[in-house]
Amino acid sequence: MAGRFPQRPARTTVRGGQVAVPAGVPRQAPAPARVRTWTPDGPLDLGLVLGPLRRGPGDPTFRATPDGAVWRTALTPAGPGTLRVTARGAEVRGEAWGPGAEWLLEQLPDMLGAADDPSVFVPRHRVVAQARHRRPGLRLTRTGLVMESLIPSVLEQKVTTDEAYRAWRLLVRAYGEPAPGPAPERMCVMPHPRTWALIPSWEWHRAGVDDKRASTVLRAVRVAARMEEAVRMPPAEAQARLELVPGIGPWTSAEVVQRSHGAADAVTVGDVHLPGIVGFALAGDRDADDAVMLELLEPYAGQRHRAARLILLSGRVPARRHPKMPRVDIGRRVTAGRAHRHPAPG
Repeated sequence: MAGRFPQRPARTTVRGGQVAVPAGVPRQAPAPARVRTWTPDGPLDLGLVLGPLRRGPGDPTFRATPDGAVWRTALTPAGPGTLRVTARGAEVRGEAWGPGAEWLLEQLPDMLGAADDPSVFVPRHRVVAQARHRRPGLRLTRTGLVMESLIPSVLEQKVTTDEAYRAWRLLVRAYGEPAPGPAPERMCVMPHPRTWALIPSWEWHRAGVDDKRASTVLRAVRVAARMEEAVRMPPAEAQARLELVPGIGPWTSAEVVQRSHGAADAVTVGDVHLPGIVGFALAGDRDADDAVMLELLEPYAGQRHRAARLILLSGRVPARRHPKMPRVDIGRRVTAGRAHRHPAPG
């Protein structure tokens, strides 16, 4: 979900945030394998809609370029693919490469919010109404893919934003494959589930991923096909399917279905920042917990995720009061432990 802190963004602010997509006349990429144009039935802000798919500014699977294009890679049911999306006037153009090109273009409208209906949302608070008025192009993406959101969400469990994004960046670049087509430099497609399963333990540690999160990813990729089946279920049932994997709880499952399903009501619980932000914006209560947050969002039943995103985008957030969660360098700690057990001769 997303909004902007006046201070340095935390994970909550980036999840549904806006990616800066520079204005201008988009250049045409050379010789695309497949092309599709689509006209949305209302305002569409590419940065807002696709922003939740970016895992940090260095995400190898996502790039916004100065010509106004958004690039993304995906491991689709048909294979790896690269997608370039541009908006010109009311029309959106998608260009795709690789074995997954056809699949990506078929999913293009849903990815840009065609399955979402913002008109059913009724603001109940001034701050929400104002945010909606300022951001008419907000729609909820629906990727139709589970694992590409599940793995980075597991990496984000109980660590700082920087740690999670670094882990995703390092692992995808090391074990993914180069993006098909004329993608920007260093873009990659996320690894196949089997490849994730073969990553050595020390490589997880070097990426800063502790054994608990690594084990959760490994359990998930072993049943990747069952996880992907969840995209055809209603969001609540999909969350229940995901939570059958030990280490995946309500926080992670909500983060996934928000992206894979475009789930308008999948509010994130268990987050460090979100309850205080919602509580502060709607009731002046910066100490709100999950129970208070859910009570405040009750008037938006069926649309609680959208309401939370609009609150985050409103900018009405409490000033930082506590120090940032300390970063733990797993790789350095493991290396130091080995050195302690095997001291150099002397």
